[in-house]
Amino acid sequence: MRQMKFVAFLMAGPTCHHHAMWRHPETENRFLDPTFWETLARTLEVGRFDGLFFADVLCFHNETIMARGGQMSLLDPVPLVAMMARATSRIGLGVTMSTSFQEPYAIARMLATLDLLSGGRVAWNIVTSVGDLAAQNFGQEALPPRNERYDRAEEVLKVCLDMWTGWNDGALVLDKESGDFMDKTKIRRTEVAGRFVGGRGIFTVPPSAQRHPVIMQAGSSPRGRDFAARYAELIFTLQHSLADMQDFYCEMKERVDKAGRNPDDCAILVSVDPIVGETEAIAREKQAYINDLVDPSHGIPLVSAHIGLDLSQYPIDKPISDIPTEAGSRGSFDVILQGTKASKLTLGEAAKLFATSELCPQVVGTPESVADELQEFFDKKGCDGFIVTPTEMPGSFEAFTRSVVPILQKRGIFRKDYPGSTLRETIRA
Repeated sequence: MRQMKFVAFLMAGPTCHHHAMWRHPETENRFLDPTFWETLARTLEVGRFDGLFFADVLCFHNETIMARGGQMSLLDPVPLVAMMARATSRIGLGVTMSTSFQEPYAIARMLATLDLLSGGRVAWNIVTSVGDLAAQNFGQEALPPRNERYDRAEEVLKVCLDMWTGWNDGALVLDKESGDFMDKTKIRRTEVAGRFVGGRGIFTVPPSAQRHPVIMQAGSSPRGRDFAARYAELIFTLQHSLADMQDFYCEMKERVDKAGRNPDDCAILVSVDPIVGETEAIAREKQAYINDLVDPSHGIPLVSAHIGLDLSQYPIDKPISDIPTEAGSRGSFDVILQGTKASKLTLGEAAKLFATSELCPQVVGTPESVADELQEFFDKKGCDGFIVTPTEMPGSFEAFTRSVVPILQKRGIFRKDYPGSTLRETIRA
């Protein structure tokens, strides 16, 4: 039987998708405490999640979000994932890393080391970054145009893949009697020269149990979708209704097939914000409570940061569909338009909703009704599984793993145990 996949969405800061998360009375706000992340990883592993991953932001979007506790990354996720790997044995561990600011060898070495030491459980969520503030933190004046960023991303990934696949089995000999440490004939030299990046030399990190990290991607623009179709093993997408999910799912599976890959080797996961209550009324009350905590001042600067265009220049009562944009992330703006077109929302209304759930479905109800809605999305080919995002931390994940997961397991559409030791084995089972 076809089974769902679950990946937890995390950020090393006060919020995830829901920008009032840190204000909830039951949110612990222990995002600077290493034991918090280790305990959370164990909770998700008990719930048999395929993995978790850290989204990452390389700058503060603006002073409003800094002051009011909006979406931000206060810590580098790589050391967090290393600690979480030590606290677990099966769950996958994803890190977001931009291709716009680091050389391929640095990325390949860091991720291969994490993958090897975790037993083959690492995923790389590839992004090209949005916004000039991130570029300025790296000493650049501005980000290159979107197409150029994707050209560079493809070259970076190709160099990394060439390095990761350069070692054959048996290359590490470790024969004390003969003195043979390594069989150099089983290690291929990388010789790649591109327009933006390259690599020449012998990669130093032996392969992990899954050979190299799983490739994850969340591009929404046509160029992003092409990139994902060629390389991604996990696709993370923001969709707003079952019909939107089905359209994206069908299109991406066709793109993967046209790229010469098996569509079953690319799992499409849609983002959902589950809010679980003992009764429907309690769940709806929880939803209203957390949504009312959203600071209206987050909305406009948040959307501006995501799409790379200052929206404060437009009236808040202007229909968002009437705002032209070619700058920044066209894919992100298309996601926002798709999620607001049915209601014909204004800029202000759309921005408030975006700060609530980034326009993803809030799946609200009892454990049974939440399971029912997720199963409908899944059975009707809206997705292969879900990116689960919290509204309180760590309570959202604790409630979901303890109440919803057992129902899905009983129905036979979610695993009761891990099929293997590596992340690639888990997502392809």
